[in-house]
Amino acid sequence: MSIWWSLHLRREAASVPLARRLLIGTMETAGVDPDISYDLSVALSEACANAVEHGGDTARGGPGSEAYRVTAYLDGEKCRIEVADAGPGFPAASAGRSRPPIRPAHTDAENGRGLCLIEQLADHVHIGNKPGRGGAVVSFDKVLKWREDAAPLMAV
Repeated sequence: MSIWWSLHLRREAASVPLARRLLIGTMETAGVDPDISYDLSVALSEACANAVEHGGDTARGGPGSEAYRVTAYLDGEKCRIEVADAGPGFPAASAGRSRPPIRPAHTDAENGRGLCLIEQLADHVHIGNKPGRGGAVVSFDKVLKWREDAAPLMAV
């Protein structure tokens, strides 16, 4: 069975725990192992926090600049999550790279750890810009494991 949902959220700090709780609840209902759920919820929180902080385009100032979108898919043995915003996006890729380089933050830095955490917690990560209108897209996926006391959701 597949489960998917999509949220259109305001760029406000309160939206981050909302998205995280919805993901955790979905995974708990589906019977996903709590460690996998936790990893994905932390990665989602980091991606949402980045969209809240950097995802607006004050130059355009339109209503889209105050929102971002979160989409989650639980399909078979994998969960895929995408966070897209309407901000300026990532700096243009250089030297033939398909995405901007991610550099680890200093150990005492208060910011700059989000993308590195996402890469550590997920199996596959894609970071780039939306084609056309602009904005950043961070998507990641992870192979699911199931709780021992629960069978995965199956189609009836």
